Amino acid sequence: MPSSAINGNDTIREVLTSVSTIALVGASDDPYRPSHEVMEFLQKQGYRVIPVNPGLAGTTLLGEVVHASLSEIPDPVDMVDIFRRSEFAGAITDEAIAIGAKVVWMQLDVIDEEAAARARAAGVTVIMDRCPKIDITRLGIRR
Repeated sequence: MPSSAINGNDTIREVLTSVSTIALVGASDDPYRPSHEVMEFLQKQGYRVIPVNPGLAGTTLLGEVVHASLSEIPDPVDMVDIFRRSEFAGAITDEAIAIGAKVVWMQLDVIDEEAAARARAAGVTVIMDRCPKIDITRLGIRR
């Protein structure tokens, strides 16, 4: 399936209007890092964003407890937003499948076609090489 079909506006709009809880893998406590900015933006849009970062596990970031891994999150997660380099996306995607996430969103420049194929085969929607903050703004999505 061509990337444009996978990441089409209709799919992006459907994802961003249907998910409520997002696990953000690679969350940073540095307010100047893109992951921190995106987490804060998504929270202001009404999403619950659960930060995942083993180096910060147990601390609180923007009002949410940071978890070391997806499997440690006690609540259901609708979408996993991956803010890690492409070489880590496969293992994170596999963990997203294991916890029953409905969507795997790989941030700008994060691309792993094999991981995406595994996720799609498991019935998970995959969006790659995009940013939800940019797409929410671009599409004028209001929750």
